[in-house]
Amino acid sequence: MRVRSSGTCLRNTTFPFELRGYKRRSTHRPSHDAQIEHHDPRTPAWSFPLQEVGLNTDVLPQLVPSQLDSEQHRTPSVAPLVRSTYAVVLAGGRGTRLRQLTDWRAKPAVPFGGKHRIIDFSLSNCVNSGVRRIGVVTQYKAHSLIQHVRRGWSFLDPDLQEFIDLLPAQQRVQDNWYQGTADAVFQNLDIIHLSSPTYILVLAGDHVYKMDYGVMLADHVASRADVTIACIDVPRAEASSFGVIAVDEHDNVIAFDEKPADPPAIPGQPDRALVSMGIYVFNASFMYRRLADDATRRESEHDFGRNILPQLIGHADVHAHRFGASSVNTVNGVPYWRDVGTLDAYWEANIDLTRVTPELNLYDRRWPIRTFQEQLPPAKFVFDDDEARGHAMDSLVAGGCIVSGATVRRSLLSTNTVVERHSLIEDSVILPNAEIGRHVTIRRCIIDKFCRIPDNFQAGVDLEEDRKRFEVTDRGTVLVTPEMLGQLIHQF
Repeated sequence: MRVRSSGTCLRNTTFPFELRGYKRRSTHRPSHDAQIEHHDPRTPAWSFPLQEVGLNTDVLPQLVPSQLDSEQHRTPSVAPLVRSTYAVVLAGGRGTRLRQLTDWRAKPAVPFGGKHRIIDFSLSNCVNSGVRRIGVVTQYKAHSLIQHVRRGWSFLDPDLQEFIDLLPAQQRVQDNWYQGTADAVFQNLDIIHLSSPTYILVLAGDHVYKMDYGVMLADHVASRADVTIACIDVPRAEASSFGVIAVDEHDNVIAFDEKPADPPAIPGQPDRALVSMGIYVFNASFMYRRLADDATRRESEHDFGRNILPQLIGHADVHAHRFGASSVNTVNGVPYWRDVGTLDAYWEANIDLTRVTPELNLYDRRWPIRTFQEQLPPAKFVFDDDEARGHAMDSLVAGGCIVSGATVRRSLLSTNTVVERHSLIEDSVILPNAEIGRHVTIRRCIIDKFCRIPDNFQAGVDLEEDRKRFEVTDRGTVLVTPEMLGQLIHQF
């Protein structure tokens, strides 16, 4: 099925398309399908006839080593690839490392950056890349996530075969809910198959990053792989939280180990490890066969990282895509990607936005991060006298906020936050619809949605006292939720 797009932000781009380490060759091969199954991994990419997958090679520039940034996007030649792709966003996880912050919502639904949800980054990357057939898989406490997607992402045009399908667990195949990430896709294969995709893009819906999936799809086709894994190098000490991969000199994956206790280092870089970003491109027919086979294995956990990918090593062509080639947000040459899977990581990623030059650029109009736009009045700062002055420094203040004779420093106030007189907010993340009373002091805190902070309240001042009531991390980040304050927002 060829999908038409109502418009992408890169429609008229003339930026060069470049993939690190590849050079296009004109060698003709008789059968692309045969090469997908039986190509020689030692042969450099872009050496097969791209015309057979719908690409006009006459307009493809010479591929030379380079790093893609926000000034260098793909060419329109990638359009046939993104139009023949169905994206599956895995958004059913709880995110237990965020502790009580996900007691009543799935991790992808957690607010971020004052007005967004974490899932907005994956969905925006899809739309900006031209991938506009999307399925969002939900399971754990999905109401707020479903509500957000329905309200904020209904602008796609189904008449042009653009849509976002919500795919909650429905026991479509058997009397079980989703048993793992692979099973979540398997149980919806009939829905996916109706769109007749050539490629299936599998995404984690709980990471913060900006990526052009069209570049990854082109890399996948160029490598003639069965599956391509997006990867990034991280400090070796942090790699145990991810799937760790090893590659050869042509970026063919030769090993995949899910969350190893002792992650192997990158050769020549003893303090770094190459890890999976939880982003995969599959040839659709290949995925159908592999997931159907995995569904019959009783010993399997039906998980991409634990079962599907490790079993493919040595039995299929698995390629590693370097995130630096498709990142649309780099900092000093390093692509931006955050897991925000812990309270400290979540706090730090939000507070980074308050800095003069944040690492995450939300002001790039060429790659906007879309979300549900509430109809809210502008932020308001009131009182300007010696006793009470409403002001904020080095902070982000979202629409609907009122700072009434209070001081806000190096903090993020999400939508509809109210801060009353003589209060001090420092180095803190305040989530939507919170009310901060008078004479309150809050330092290095995450204040959850709907919290009603009473007058004379303190948090982040005495950590030992805070540990008796709130969640406090080893690094001193304090999480305050309504339930911790005795406010039963979700219980009656």
